[in-house]
Amino acid sequence: MANAITKFKKYVPLLDEVYKQAALTSVLDSDESLASAGANANEIVIPKISMDGLGDYDRNSGYTNGDVTLTNETVQFNYERGRMFTVDAMDNEETAGIAYGKLASEFIRTKVAPEGDAFRFATYASISGISKVASGATLSTGADVIAALRAATSKMDEDEVPYENRYLFITPTLKGLIDDMDTTKSREVLARFAQVIQVPQTRFYTAIDLYDGKTDASGSSGANETVGGYVKNASAKDINFMVIHKDAVMQYNKHVAPKVITPEQNQDADAWKFGYRKYGLADVYENKVAGIYLHHKA
Repeated sequence: MANAITKFKKYVPLLDEVYKQAALTSVLDSDESLASAGANANEIVIPKISMDGLGDYDRNSGYTNGDVTLTNETVQFNYERGRMFTVDAMDNEETAGIAYGKLASEFIRTKVAPEGDAFRFATYASISGISKVASGATLSTGADVIAALRAATSKMDEDEVPYENRYLFITPTLKGLIDDMDTTKSREVLARFAQVIQVPQTRFYTAIDLYDGKTDASGSSGANETVGGYVKNASAKDINFMVIHKDAVMQYNKHVAPKVITPEQNQDADAWKFGYRKYGLADVYENKVAGIYLHHKA
């Protein structure tokens, strides 16, 4: 059994790689060195700076004095989720270890990554002050999509959002409408972005509900939340696309912990146990809300 756990420990580092491939928002992960730890374990401190603009220069008295203010914004982590699975030792042995080994990678690829993306998009979409389409609209043609993207980039240009590091997240359906045009105009629009990332509609809502994994249908929500995961909020809208400037978001994974418990260590059953916990932050800087543009359906 010692060999089995050693092999799994070698496999655990690959789990992060699986997540990076499957999590569409991982390109927005912030540099953790830019945020220091807060006074409490559940928060980080973000430095903010503000200063006066230019004033008249007087050849007799010289410079006009100005003020510069450096403050720290304390932000609390807002995402903490986890799950524990049990695989009977014999079930694992009879499948040559596939049952347990496959569980970990499939869980991250099919459950962790989609929920993480959906939570981040919904969080950014709900931030007050971001740029967004005046009213929701269904984009039916490639020309419609191009026009909407032009409006988004123009808005960001006028708000002086840097051209670099703008990422376009868009549904495969709308990306297909652009591809079908195959025109210079469509290529020029897409060239305005550092990367174009296609997001399935199932991860792309303005609001979601996170199931607690415990409450059955008799609870206040009336839903069977024991299955865990997330669902589209009843009042949410489908997102057509989002343009996100990477420097506008605070996106950190403070603690991602896969846990392995062998049958020898398991005091309750002759079974392997796999636990996964994720603790992090998804938020937008107060002075960079112009770096988010949202376009959603009616």
